[in-house]
Amino acid sequence: MSLMDDQNKNLILATVLSFIVLLGWFWLFPPPAPTPETKTPAATSQTTDATTATAVPADSAAAAAPDTAAIASAVAAAPRIKIDTPRLEGSISLLGGRIDDLLLKDYKVTLDADSPDVRLLAPVGDTDLGAAKPYYAVYGWSPADGLDPAAVPGAKTEWQVEEGDTLGIGKPLKLRWDNGAGLIFHRTLTVDDNYLFNVTQSVENRTGTAVRLAPYGIVARHGIPEGRRIYVLHEGVVRMSDGKLEEIKYSKLPDLDTDTREGGPAELLSIADNGWIGFTDKYWMTTLIPAPGHPFTSVAKYVPGADLYQAETRLPVMEVAPGASADAMTMLFAGAKEWEVITRYQNDPGWFDRLLGAKTDPSRPQINRFADSIDWGWYFYLTKPMFRLLHWLHGAIGNMGWAIIALTFIIKALVFPLARHSYISMARMKELQPEMEKLKEQAGDDRQKLQQGMMELYKKNKVNPASGCLPIVLQIPIFFSLYKVIYVTIELYHAPFVGWIRDLSAPDPSSILNLFGLLPFATPEPGSLFFIFSLGILPILLGISMWFQQKLNPAPTDATQQAIFAWMPWIFMFMLGGFASGLVLYWIANNTITFIQQYSIMSMHGKRPDIFGNIKSSFRRKNAASDGKAKSK
Repeated sequence: MSLMDDQNKNLILATVLSFIVLLGWFWLFPPPAPTPETKTPAATSQTTDATTATAVPADSAAAAAPDTAAIASAVAAAPRIKIDTPRLEGSISLLGGRIDDLLLKDYKVTLDADSPDVRLLAPVGDTDLGAAKPYYAVYGWSPADGLDPAAVPGAKTEWQVEEGDTLGIGKPLKLRWDNGAGLIFHRTLTVDDNYLFNVTQSVENRTGTAVRLAPYGIVARHGIPEGRRIYVLHEGVVRMSDGKLEEIKYSKLPDLDTDTREGGPAELLSIADNGWIGFTDKYWMTTLIPAPGHPFTSVAKYVPGADLYQAETRLPVMEVAPGASADAMTMLFAGAKEWEVITRYQNDPGWFDRLLGAKTDPSRPQINRFADSIDWGWYFYLTKPMFRLLHWLHGAIGNMGWAIIALTFIIKALVFPLARHSYISMARMKELQPEMEKLKEQAGDDRQKLQQGMMELYKKNKVNPASGCLPIVLQIPIFFSLYKVIYVTIELYHAPFVGWIRDLSAPDPSSILNLFGLLPFATPEPGSLFFIFSLGILPILLGISMWFQQKLNPAPTDATQQAIFAWMPWIFMFMLGGFASGLVLYWIANNTITFIQQYSIMSMHGKRPDIFGNIKSSFRRKNAASDGKAKSK
């Protein structure tokens, strides 16, 4: 093996190791969340007359009151109205009109036949409904200009049903509350055929004087949801502010600047025209969306002492004259982050009007960049089109696993010119190997002379020894992008492939520890000490495919390199054993196609790889090394 061949191996090895180091670094030390450029003080926001400050909800910090016995008891005792649509099931508490009980009918917690539906929202208190940490949406009115806080409804107001006994498609729910002092409040709730609620709040002023007040909406979350937080996925606050996307992780909310008006860490932004704010998980989201085209204040907040996270929308203060009324509408998205559904809300000019039961107005503004609530990552310019292609392939083929394989073929076809250049470069390097060996003999121990001779040889034959590595480096963003798509998009959730692979978003459930189901005992659970050794069929196939790909070339002569390259397929096999089956499937398909491409191109250039010879050679080196160690002892 020539010196420059060894150097080429070194460069490839350095590239792979750098990739692993970068991945580990970003995993352990993620960069800080972007800081918004424009902040507004808590006391400034647009109102109906552009002169009045936004009112802070009187019970903002307690609007989603801490899980005390009194609140838990009140929530448990309050009457409820059922929510029932083809995709949603749950109830609304008349205490505060809370939307605090919501199940997603199309999604199960596990693959078991008796698995419960995924719960998105849960009420305060240890009740039958509150199996999860409390998580819900509440609405109310903020008093302004000295109006008594007791005169407006809030999180602890008990509403009366004015119309409806079930909230469903075409079945609105109307609530009413009379403060007994001349103000009558109404709340109308509707829901569409997916995950969007419409909440219209209105007030009638039957007093003899004008009143000033402002509607608000709050999504409250008690504590951080269960599960591991990892760098590749954002979980926490997500909001759009007049075209600017902002993400704030749960861990960063307590670090926001403390606002004395808010009583704790908070960040307020004035939205002039279009925006939304809420909490996003890996697959689910709860988001407040004021009517497009209307100003509001977007608030991300943490309540100290209660471990309470809040996302709020505060609409401008309204002045309601005697005998007049006023209303405001805020939508609530509470459901799965399905790309088709979210994109329809963003792009379809008719959904908004259909939700309100009105005639379609094509000029009506839609939810700005709502599809960006899905975490597309740094390489969004790759992940978005890649997902759309995968989504189309899934629809055409009908199976997500085969769609991933088809997508791999398409990606390999697109980057084939790069791969071809890499393989040709490697083949041409092999053609020059006899001449390199001659130069090595002539130079002897003079390494400078050897280097100069090789550089002249490369220049004469127009060969760049590093060109074989460049395509590998350029394909790293593609791998990251596909990993992102497979990891964050719900389309792979519980998506089956073949046989034992029933969920492409989860690791391969088979295990070598029980001989892939032949032995009568269960495999280790994820998180246990032995889980890393519980390799499934797909990770083993991955290791084998990487090993065969290595055997297209002879092993490097350097003993250290030889050992690293020999172990690398099996290290990756263990590293990726706990990854989503969909990603491992992609990597197997990618390795297989790469093997075929490289074998074919090298054969076309008269350098057919001696695969079995390389395998025998590697075993002979291992045996020789073992014999050498034995003799030394």
